[in-house]
Amino acid sequence: MQSRDFSLLPVSGVFIIITFIAALLVNLMPWSGWWVYVKPDLVALVVLYWCIQQPRKVGFASAWLLGLVMDVAEGSLFGQHALAYSVLAFAGIVLHRRVLMFTMRDQVLHVLVLLLMNDAIVLAVRMFAGAAFPGFRYFIGSVTAAILWPALTYIFKLPQRPAPDPDRA
Repeated sequence: MQSRDFSLLPVSGVFIIITFIAALLVNLMPWSGWWVYVKPDLVALVVLYWCIQQPRKVGFASAWLLGLVMDVAEGSLFGQHALAYSVLAFAGIVLHRRVLMFTMRDQVLHVLVLLLMNDAIVLAVRMFAGAAFPGFRYFIGSVTAAILWPALTYIFKLPQRPAPDPDRA
């Protein structure tokens, strides 16, 4: 079991918004070649991170709105990402205490399952609308995103760490 670091400062709402904007911008970058298959859905990853870390600040409304933005930006079926991100937010909020108790390796496994569920929902909506099955390589992005979970956790907690006390040197 991993002990939680209770010495973290409260997270700023501005920082959360900046992380969402950064994830949106990275998601909207033009990818080509084999990168298309390994590209993680960073918006889903950041939504899941904040729903696990700050379930009182980030929830269904932000997940739904970010999903609608992704639907419009990608020109995809309106509501597919909104639905998937909302279900992802629900799962993150429900499981947040459980996930935070695990070691980082176990967190990655939980995050992988949740991100695969997110991709499965998006794919199911697309296929229901008449799209063909793109193959199992469609899910590689979820594996990439799960691998990024430890780095994302470390980076997002940096602004919350208190400044070192010069008297305790």
